[in-house]
Amino acid sequence: MRVTNKMLSNNFLYDMQNNLQNLKTLQGQLSSGKEIRRPSDDPFKAARAMQMHTDISSNKQYNENIKDTINWLDQTDTGLKQLGSQFQRIRELMVSSGNATYGSDERQKIKDEINGVISNISQTLNSSFDGKYVFGGTRGTSKPVGIKEEGNNNIITYKAADGSNLTVPEDIMKERLVTEISQGVTVEYNVTATEILQFNDGKGNPQDVISILESKLKHLDGKIKKSDGSGWEENISGANEALTGQDLADMDAVIGNILKLRSQVGAKMNAMKSAKEQNLDENLNLTDILSQTEDIDITEKTMQFATAQTVYIAALQTSAKVLQPTLMDYLR
Repeated sequence: MRVTNKMLSNNFLYDMQNNLQNLKTLQGQLSSGKEIRRPSDDPFKAARAMQMHTDISSNKQYNENIKDTINWLDQTDTGLKQLGSQFQRIRELMVSSGNATYGSDERQKIKDEINGVISNISQTLNSSFDGKYVFGGTRGTSKPVGIKEEGNNNIITYKAADGSNLTVPEDIMKERLVTEISQGVTVEYNVTATEILQFNDGKGNPQDVISILESKLKHLDGKIKKSDGSGWEENISGANEALTGQDLADMDAVIGNILKLRSQVGAKMNAMKSAKEQNLDENLNLTDILSQTEDIDITEKTMQFATAQTVYIAALQTSAKVLQPTLMDYLR
C-alpha cells in the first residue's frame, strides 16, 4: 500500500481537529467552572444536575416557609401572652369586687375598667401580621371580632367579612393555615379566635368566653340570669355569690385555655426551629452533591489543558517535518 502525501495530510488534519476540539472543551470547562455546559456533553450528568437544581430551589422555598411560620408563631405567642395578662387582670378585678365594703360606686369603677379590658381583648384578637389577621383563620383579610355596646356593657362579637355582627363564627374563621416545610410534610400553625373564645374546660364542659364576660358585667350590675334563661333579673346577693364563686372558676378555665394554647404554639415553634436546621443541612448536602456532579476540579483540568496544549504544539512541529515538500512547492 502506497502512503501518499494526501493521506498524511488528511490524517494530520483529522488529528489536529481532535486536538483543537479537546482544547476547546477544556477551555470552556475552565472558563465556566462546570463539567458540562449543555446536555449533549453528558446527558446523565445533565439530568442529575437539573434535578439537583430543582431540589435546591424547592429547599430554599421550604426554608422561607419555615421562617415565615416561625415569625407567625412568634406573633401568635405575643398575642396569647397579652390575652393571658388581660384575662388575669379581669380576674383580679373580680376578686376585688367581692370585697364586702365596696359599694355601688366602687363596683361601677371596676366594671368600667373591665369594659376597657374587654375592648383591649378585642384589639388583641384582631392583631395582624404581614397583612393578615393572626386569629382570623383562613379568612385573614378581615377582622374576626369586634365590640358592640349593650347598655353600658362592652360585648365581644364575631364579625362577618363585610363588618356586620355575627352570633356564631363563620366556618372559614375556624380553619387552619397550612404550610409545607419539606416534600410531602405539611404543618398547621395558626390559632383561631374561636379556639380562644370557645373551648372545653378540664372537665369537658363547653365554655363560651363571650357569654362568660357578659355574665361578669351583669353580675357587677347586681343582676343574675332568670331561671328560665329568658333574661336578667335584679338579685344583688345572688350576683355577689356568682362573682366570688362560679365567675372566678370560669375565668380560671379561660386563663388555663390560654396557657394550653401557648404551650401548643411553643411546641410548634420548637418543631419549626428543628425543621429549619434540618433544612439547612439538607441544602448543604444537595449543594455538595451538585458540586460533585457539575463542577470541575480546577487543578486537574489545568493540568489536562497544559497537556493538550503541549500535544497540539508537538503535533504542529512534527507535521512540519513529516509532511515532505511536493512538486507544487517548486512551481512558483
